[in-house]
Amino acid sequence: SQLYVLSREQQPVPVGVPGELYIGGVCLANGYLRRRELTTEKFIPNPFENSRATKLYKTGDLCRYLADGNIEILGRLDHQVKVRGYRIETGEIEASLTQHPIVKETVVVATEDNLGNKRLVAYLVLETKTPASSNPKVSEIEQIYTVKQYLKKRLPEYMIPSGFVVLSELPLTPSGKVDRKALPVPDNVSSVSTEYVAPETETQKVLAEIWAQVLGIEKVGIHDNFFDLGGHSLLATQVVSRIRQAFDIEFPLKKIFESSTVESISKYIDACIWAAKTHPIFQDNTSNKRNQGVL
Repeated sequence: SQLYVLSREQQPVPVGVPGELYIGGVCLANGYLRRRELTTEKFIPNPFENSRATKLYKTGDLCRYLADGNIEILGRLDHQVKVRGYRIETGEIEASLTQHPIVKETVVVATEDNLGNKRLVAYLVLETKTPASSNPKVSEIEQIYTVKQYLKKRLPEYMIPSGFVVLSELPLTPSGKVDRKALPVPDNVSSVSTEYVAPETETQKVLAEIWAQVLGIEKVGIHDNFFDLGGHSLLATQVVSRIRQAFDIEFPLKKIFESSTVESISKYIDACIWAAKTHPIFQDNTSNKRNQGVL
C-alpha cells in the first residue's frame, strides 16, 4: 500500500501540516459497485505516476505526518460548509484547535441565526491537567480568548469561529460518533471572549441596540468586538447605515474595522457630535458663488 498526505491541490504537505489521506497501491479496489459517480469522485488518477491507469483513493480523512513517520488521524473532511461565500472544511479548524494544549476534544459546526446569517461555532472540551485549565484564576472566557488568538495565527479570518462553547463532554451517538444534532444552541455569552459590561451612556445604549439588531443577538457589552460576535463586512455596512441615521453624522465604514467595540466607536460618535455643535461650518453665498465653476 501507498499512503499520501496531500493538500487541496493534491500536493504533498510538510510534516505536521494537516492534509487529506490518499491510498494507492496494488491493494486498491477498482471502485464502488454500481456507483459510477462516486467512483469517479473518490478514485482519481495518481498524480505521481505517468500512467493514468493507476489510481489513488480519496479517503476523506484529515491527518498529518508526525516526526517519527507515523500518520495521525485528526478527523473527517465530510463536513464542508459555506459561510459568507467561503467553502470551509470544519475538520481543518478542528485539527488546528486540537493542537492547542488546553483543547482535549472539539467539533466545529455552522449555525444560522434568526436573521439567516451563518456563523461558525466551536464546541470545546478542555483538558483538566494543564496549568491554564487547572488554575482557578483563569476564567473560561480567558481560555476562550487564548484559543481564539491561537487560531488567528494559523487560519485565515473567515475560518475563525465567532462562537465558542465549552462542554464537559461532547454528545455521542450509539455508534460513538459526535452527535451534532444534540449540541446545545450557542448563546451570546458563549460567543464572546470578554466579560460583559453593560452600556452606560446614551450613545453606548443606542449603538449596542443597533449591533444586537443587526447581529440577531440579545445583548451587547461595551467591550464586545463586533467581529467576535459574528459580524462581517456585509453586516458592517448595515451598522454604518443605522449609525448615520440614528446620530445624523457621517460615519466611515473603515472606522468599524479600526475600532470594533461599542466603547471605542461610541467615543468617536460623541466626538463627531460635539464637533458638529461647537464648530459648525458656515458657507456664505458670496463665497459659494465665487467658487462656482472652479476645479
